[in-house]
Amino acid sequence: MPAFAYSAINATGSELTGELHAPDLASAREQLRIRGLLASSLRELAAAQEDSGPPTFKKIKPKSLQIFSRQFATMIEAGLNVVAALVILEEQTDDKYLQYIVRELRSDVEGGLLLSEAMARHPKVFDRLYIAMVEAGEAAGILDTVLDRVAFQIEKATQIKRRVKGAMLYPTMVLIFATLVLTGMLMFLVPVFVKIFKQLGGQLPTLTQYVMHASDLIRGDWYILFPAIGAIIFGIRRYKQTDSGRQLWDRIKLRLPMKIGDVVLKVTMARFSRTLSTLVAAGVDIIQALEITGTTAGNWVIEDALAGVRAKVHEGVPIAQPLIDNEIFPPMVAQMVKIGEETGELEKMLGKIADFYEDEVDASIQSLTSIVEPIMMIAVGCMVGVIIIAMYLPMFKMLSLVK
Repeated sequence: MPAFAYSAINATGSELTGELHAPDLASAREQLRIRGLLASSLRELAAAQEDSGPPTFKKIKPKSLQIFSRQFATMIEAGLNVVAALVILEEQTDDKYLQYIVRELRSDVEGGLLLSEAMARHPKVFDRLYIAMVEAGEAAGILDTVLDRVAFQIEKATQIKRRVKGAMLYPTMVLIFATLVLTGMLMFLVPVFVKIFKQLGGQLPTLTQYVMHASDLIRGDWYILFPAIGAIIFGIRRYKQTDSGRQLWDRIKLRLPMKIGDVVLKVTMARFSRTLSTLVAAGVDIIQALEITGTTAGNWVIEDALAGVRAKVHEGVPIAQPLIDNEIFPPMVAQMVKIGEETGELEKMLGKIADFYEDEVDASIQSLTSIVEPIMMIAVGCMVGVIIIAMYLPMFKMLSLVK
């Protein structure tokens, strides 16, 4: 987008200079006018001087988007128009990529697009939920309220992700450490014993032979083994990105043992309830709200179930009935939704469901952590113990081998 250098006079008569981005010269003058500045000089910069585009690392943290939404809501509530609010946000935002996106939003809005239409041009930053909320807020004239709800939604979603990641940190670190220890023992410790056994001769125990073969495989064929493991991991990740792979993986996640599947379901229910509550509160049509909730649920099983719910609701059936009929939804969810529909407080009931499952996620994660920690320690002990036992079993035959 073209960049313009300007010299302008503000309301107090002070002269200000700077740069701005706009589609053309007329738009640049309009931007200055909106800011309360009278342009005395305005020229387009050469291409080499223009902003080359977005930063290389194009990723906006949820926290930055939450702050952006909250500040945006506050300024709209204070009476600023959308363009003026975006101008201030562009100047105050520390995140370089978000600053670039805000600049693009401001330029598109000045060019005549609605804010929701401008955001739709950046799907990697603003998801369908965000855009649908803003669109509903614009239509109902409650953009400030909707932006505040979006910020709250981002905050809750981030909290759940943080809790899950925090719970997975310890098991992941233990697993990595155990793998490194096991690899180190097979590469450096086992070969020492192998030399001794070869010198003594004799028949080695079966367990010892297996460990020696594993050591030979890692030491002799590492250039094949490690790339093969990497290729398998890469292949699994790519398969999970396909429709069939995503469906299979999402089904597996809900059936994982040690109550891991229960935690996944509770996280999904919390996200489903919070998202649908937010959309209903914003005044989004219930059919569209169910569609968006399904696509942002984070699990294909729930998405498929909500597609069936949406079809039933489109036929005139209350939302609660298909939820009751589908076993993936816990009975409490269906009953709370039914009460919400009957009392006209669906948004409130969905919010209560989300609060309940967010608390349940906390409790379940703590319980799961207390179970996983000792299991991981036992697993590490077993891996190391198997190698130690395999190496020392032949020692019981040492005297006979020496004789």
